[in-house]
Amino acid sequence: MKTPAFHAAQSYNLAKTALKSEAGQAKSANAATQTQDANPAFKAVHDVAQTLQKGETAAMNYMTGSADPHSVVEALAAAELAVETAVTVRDKVVEAYQELIRMPV
Repeated sequence: MKTPAFHAAQSYNLAKTALKSEAGQAKSANAATQTQDANPAFKAVHDVAQTLQKGETAAMNYMTGSADPHSVVEALAAAELAVETAVTVRDKVVEAYQELIRMPV
């Protein structure tokens, strides 16, 4: 029987792999970088992804013994804040969309 933690870790790895392949495709296209510079929303998403990557790297470095606990706590707190902010923004966007759908034409 698979534990919920194993299931969550497996899902996380699948999502991480998908994001890496999308990131590789985005880097190969020069037009994508121009769009990213033009749209602040893409920059915000990129910043969140970088913050999460830093938190993950800090946690892995701590597990291997090459990072101090203070830097890991800082990186994980920043990652947690970034995720909470992204979820809040997503919820507001969904709420606004649902309100638009409910409007009579």
